[in-house]
Parts: sequence; C-alpha cells; structure tokens
Amino acid sequence: MAVSAVPTVYEYYTNGGIAAGLSDKQPYFTLNNKNITIYSGAFHYFRVPRAYWRDRLRKMRAAGLNTVETYVPWNLHEPHSGVYDFGSGGTDFEDFLHVEEFLKTAQEEDLLALVRPGPYICSEWEFGGLPAWLLRNTSSVRNSKDTNYLQSVKRYFNVLLPLLAALQFQKGGPIIGFQIENEYGNTGNHDLPYLQYVQQLFLDNGIEELLYTSDPPGANGRGAIPGVLQTANYNTNPKWQLDKLNQLQKNKPTMTMEFWTGWFDHWTEGHHTVDKGTFKKLLEEILDYPSSVNHYMFVGSTNFGFTNGANSLKGGSDNSGLQPTTTSYDYDSPLTEYGDYTEKYHVVAAAIAARNPVKTRTPVPPEISPLVRHPSLQIQGVLPLFDLINKADNVVKSDVVLPMEKLPINGNSGQNFGYVVYRTTIENPSEKPVLKISGYVRDTVLVLYNGQLISPVPKSSKDLDGFGFWRLKDSQLDLLPNSSTSGPCVLDLVVENFGRNNYGSLDQFRQFKGLVDDVFVDGTKVDKWEIVPFEFKTSWNNALTGWMATTGGLKSRPAVYKFELNVDGAVGDTYLDMRTWTKGITIVNGFVLGRHFFVGPQQSLYLPAPLLRNGTNEVLVFEHYDAPDQLVFSDRPIFGGSTR
Repeated sequence: MAVSAVPTVYEYYTNGGIAAGLSDKQPYFTLNNKNITIYSGAFHYFRVPRAYWRDRLRKMRAAGLNTVETYVPWNLHEPHSGVYDFGSGGTDFEDFLHVEEFLKTAQEEDLLALVRPGPYICSEWEFGGLPAWLLRNTSSVRNSKDTNYLQSVKRYFNVLLPLLAALQFQKGGPIIGFQIENEYGNTGNHDLPYLQYVQQLFLDNGIEELLYTSDPPGANGRGAIPGVLQTANYNTNPKWQLDKLNQLQKNKPTMTMEFWTGWFDHWTEGHHTVDKGTFKKLLEEILDYPSSVNHYMFVGSTNFGFTNGANSLKGGSDNSGLQPTTTSYDYDSPLTEYGDYTEKYHVVAAAIAARNPVKTRTPVPPEISPLVRHPSLQIQGVLPLFDLINKADNVVKSDVVLPMEKLPINGNSGQNFGYVVYRTTIENPSEKPVLKISGYVRDTVLVLYNGQLISPVPKSSKDLDGFGFWRLKDSQLDLLPNSSTSGPCVLDLVVENFGRNNYGSLDQFRQFKGLVDDVFVDGTKVDKWEIVPFEFKTSWNNALTGWMATTGGLKSRPAVYKFELNVDGAVGDTYLDMRTWTKGITIVNGFVLGRHFFVGPQQSLYLPAPLLRNGTNEVLVFEHYDAPDQLVFSDRPIFGGSTR
C-alpha cells in the first residue's frame, strides 16, 4: 500500500473545499473547521527589499511556521494626502510597497497570513505609520472626536481594504485574520466609539475573516472591543500574561500576538539582545500553555531612509524626552537583518516540530549568501551644504517659522521626512550676536553663519544635553565666538527630523518637526525667513552636480561627500562601517539608506545587494560635522558605543 505524501499547509486546510475561515467560537482555533495552532512570525515587507521577500518567507516556512504576520504602513502607502503607492506610485519606496504581491508570495510559499492594517501600527516606525500630513488639519489622531482624522482613515481604508479583501482565505487567498488598530490600551484613552468606527470600516469593505485586537494583558481590557477576540503582547511571565488574557475573555482561543523575540535599539543605548536560553524557555512556556504565537520579530530588517520612529521618555509633545530609534531593526530576531539563521531560528524549528500535531511538508532551508567586504573608497567630490542652500529653487518665504508639516509643498501636504533649512539675513549684527531658539529643537539643529558651522561638534553622548539637540530648552549660542563680522550676515538653521514618536498617550502624537517656536537674535524676534525643504528624494539626489575636488584636504562641514563603488560580477550584501563618521545619512544610487551617529549602538549600515548594480554605484554621505578621508566596508554588522 502506497504511503500518501505529506500535505502542504494549504492542502491540509483546504482539502474538500473551503467552507469556513479562522474561527474563535470555541476555546481553540479552527480553520476551515479543522483545529489549528497558529505558528506565526512577523515580517514587514516594507523593511526588506522586494527581491528578498521569497527568501525570507521560505526560511520562515522551513522553520515550521504556518503563518506570516505583517503591518501595513499608512505613511508610505499614502505619502501625500490622496496620493497612493501600492507598488507603482513612483515614490522612493515604490519597490517596497507591492503588498498584494507580498501576500501572494506568502501563499506560494505555503504560509497563511495575519494582517495588521492599522491605521496606527507602532512598530518603532515613523509616527507609528501615520502620515505626517494628518497634522495639518487635525487636532488629534486615533480619536473619535476628530472628524477630519476619521474621514482620512475612511478614505485610506476604502482604498487599502478592498485590495486585502480579495486576498482573504475564504476567497482562496492567504489572509486568515485582521487586526483592528494596534495596542490602543497603551494610550490610556477609553474610546470605544473610535475602535468600533475602525471595525465598521473593515466590515463595510468586505472583510469577512476573523477580526482581533492586541494589547498587553496588563492593560486590563483597554483597547478591546466587545465581541472581538483579544490577543496578548509581552516577553515576560507567559503564564501570568495568558491567565490574565483568559480572565478578560472566556472560552476563546489563546493567542500571543507579539512574543518579543528580542528588542529594538535607540541611539545612545546599548545594543539589545535576548539570549537563546531565555528565548527558548519563554517560547516553550507559551506553546505549552497552550497558546498560538506570533514571533515579533521573526525577520530582522531595516528602517531604510528616514522611517525610524522614536519614543518619548517624559511623555507629552514638547520633544525633550525624544528617544530616536536606529536605522537597523535587526531586533535580535531568529533571522538577522541580512537574512542569516541564528540559534533562535533553530530553537523555533525544534519547538514547533516537537509540538505541532499537524504534520505538513516544509522546504529545505535556503542557503545563506556570504556578506561582501569591498575595498575602501576615497572621496570623489564634495558639495558644501551652504552651496546647496544657495542653489535651492524650492524656497518658501514666511514672516514666521513654519514646521515642515505646514510647508505649502507636495500638493499642500507638507514635508514628511528629512531636513528643513531656515534662512534669514541679520542686517546689522552686533559685535557678539547671540542666537536663541525658543522651546525644544525638533530634533537636531546645525547653525551656519555666513556659511561657517558655528554649532559645537559633539564629542560624546553627554553633548546631546547641550546646544544642537532636542534635550535643551530655550537653547542659546554665540554666533561669533572667536571674531566679529561687519555688515549683513546670513544665518542658516538646518533642522533634522530624527523620527516622530510612535508610541504612547494621544498627546505624544502632536509632534511637528522643524522649528515651531520663535527665534531671537540679540533678543529681537526674527520675522523674515526663507524656508528650504531638504527631503533628499531620489530624483533630487541623482541630479546633484557641481562636485568640488578635495585635493589638499579641502573639506567643509556640513557637506555631501561623493564616492563611487565599482562592482564587477555578482552583487552581494555588505555593510558600511560608519565608525569614523560623526552624524548624518548615507545615500546609495539615489536611495537614502539610513542614518549614522557616532554615539551608537549602531555603527554600520546594511547595504543589501538589490540596492546595488553591476558596474558603477554612487554613494553619497551627508555629514553634519567631521568627515574621514574614506568610506570603509564591513562583512559583518557592527554594534557598540563610541570609542572617542
């Protein structure tokens, strides 16, 4: 008698046709009327190059996972009000945004899907995934009392959700469940009408699969919706957490929606890790409870460009407690930022294999491509920032400072990311003029006086408490500390958005970037400004010309430095070793790769092969302060604090 082949996940759960989706009508999950334990992993398509989606998904399936979970970032899919990008919208992130393709690929790799469309996603992502243009015409977000916010959510969901509805399990697709909002209990706000408004948008757009919410059980049901499954987020004491969850809802399946496999890093902190032994113990406790589980994160990834979020130590919206997140979102995950297997990966595979009663076919784990270390590059040219400001053609004139979100650009949607320059001319400066910036800088500022950098160069993390950074209130600076200048002087304040807050109480989401408070010189309010947005969009980056030679050691600060990387043959993943740089961003073939900051813990930048090409590649580094003579590569990620 022949032995039948081991089925795939889809063969097992759809054999005989699809009659039902994921059900929570009993104390355990069923899918198509068959018992299922969900073994899921978080993988954010918008944090990994599209060319690597299948590789990461196959590695997940090879570990025994039967489900992939992803957020959907509103701020990338609707970057400007009413302008959408789902893979063909022409934005810099266009190639990362084929969400339908991602989900179809997951199905091809034999994975079911859980989707968390927001509108808020947290995720240590800029503004928690909310688009910055919301700040122009709302007084609050995630709030039933702001009708402008609600209408913006409705308009977006009416575009997004029909795309996802077509990919539901009961329609032959991969999606078995949708999350409503995200960790609303952490706001401390009680707003059931808001959550039910979002719930109704799902229903109005044809969503039939299981709906759920997720919160730490310690939120005591804040963020829950009557009749909707509650799931749990945590990384300590699984029994207490899951007991608490089951006290909040009776006779429902137990689901750990976020088992935190590691943790994320803020600049100035140490690099966070969770050891294999602790991870193994917690995971086995979760599975033996028994609970379904989603590993957050399973796939380490990257906050490319300016997409990192931030937390706030002190609460409120004054910016003083800002904690920006690093570009790397490796998260100490079972799969690393560059797709390598870790000890945790093998722990997951063994734990599932020992417990899953449903035996399905898994693929051979894909091989790992080694990281490449290219030879160091020498500077090919430099563009001083002062010269770029002088050449700017997108200038907003205003009698008052305007935050970047309120600039009349991008179809009157304002500026989302990057830097904004505030320029004024001091007609009759005193011999020792003093600059005062009211309130808290949002988030860093460089001061140029007649093109010369006046801001102090930071030497240690303690200097973040001084001028130029977000922690100091009503900061002051002597504009001519060593000499005096007669005649009119040009003052430039170069302000960086270092990441909007992605978590916390509702007041922490009122976070305009740039200058929002008055600026004074010698006690007199400045009331005449030229405001220049520096968004570092790909089209602008690729059009830069007029590069100056650096022969004789000529450098300028701040400035953009140009390098050329020539690749002959196959292109591989690599890292940029940024330990000799101070602060700024790196751009590869026009695309903003991410940030560097000497304080660490991140000291390298992941450069995946899909962002490179065979032949000549242009690498630009915008450096705020001091630049070394060369750009160095690494064949490993580098973490650690400053050694200066």
